[in-house]
Amino acid sequence: MERIAVLTSGGDAPGMNAAIRAVVRTGHYHGLEVYGIISGYAGLIEGNMKRLSLRSVGDIIHRGGTVLYSARCDEFKTEAGRKNAVEQLKKNKIDGLVVIGGDGSFRGAKALTSLGFPTIGIPGTIDNDISGTDFTIGFDTAINTVIECIDRIRDTATSHERAYVIEVMGRNAGDIALWAGLADGAESILIPEAPFDLDEVIERVRFASERGKRHSIIVLAEGVGSGVEFGEKIKQALSVETRVTVLGHVQRGGSPTAFDRVLASRMGAKAVELLVKGEKDKMVAIRNNKVLGVNIDEAFANKHLPDLELYELAKILSI
Repeated sequence: MERIAVLTSGGDAPGMNAAIRAVVRTGHYHGLEVYGIISGYAGLIEGNMKRLSLRSVGDIIHRGGTVLYSARCDEFKTEAGRKNAVEQLKKNKIDGLVVIGGDGSFRGAKALTSLGFPTIGIPGTIDNDISGTDFTIGFDTAINTVIECIDRIRDTATSHERAYVIEVMGRNAGDIALWAGLADGAESILIPEAPFDLDEVIERVRFASERGKRHSIIVLAEGVGSGVEFGEKIKQALSVETRVTVLGHVQRGGSPTAFDRVLASRMGAKAVELLVKGEKDKMVAIRNNKVLGVNIDEAFANKHLPDLELYELAKILSI
């Protein structure tokens, strides 16, 4: 192992730059040349890569997004595209690859390993929806961004008798809604992984009003449905003025939290150590605060589920 490369793929997540930095500097520590692949798998197929020095990753640990950029690549989904990617790696004398991204990115990493190229995955996605790891890079920053937004909305809410529906990201995973809703004392939290009764949600808003509360907060994961539609149903049922906020991509951006910077640094270093030891077909995971390498198939073997004990706790605490 003399020369390795790193790429970021899929949706960007705060902390990806910290992971890139850790890969580069740990690689140099072990005497390796490190290359950055521009624009994910699309850049890999094109052979778009550059050598990364220690200085090239200075002052990026605090920045959101990814300095290596990301892009969709339908060509990589084909067998010919993947073989072309391996040829580019061999042409540039790359001996191992680190892929930072989510589920789709990991499937790409798995495909490269199946073609005989050593690849290690680092889970980077704000949705926290990768099975086999307690947390993914970017999740902590995203929920703190959501919490800050809800706090600001609550400041306005205290001045008006209204119901507020906050739609957050999470097409297939409810972790952002669950953690942010619990942290902000939402009356109701709606996530794809747990059944809900709209009448119960409405009753919670009614009960809050009857005990003197001037506003109610409902946090909704986008995978459950449209926040606008839910807001309209609540308004019709209670004749209460309802406001809907769709947070959108503001959740992806911003400077990563200390937790995400440290997690990304630990995972980036671990990925390089795994390659140096001759490992492949692995994912870096954190379990019980221990960073380790696990079989990448664990990311696909089971569907990620949020901690439903937190969901039940949120219902108890919101009475």
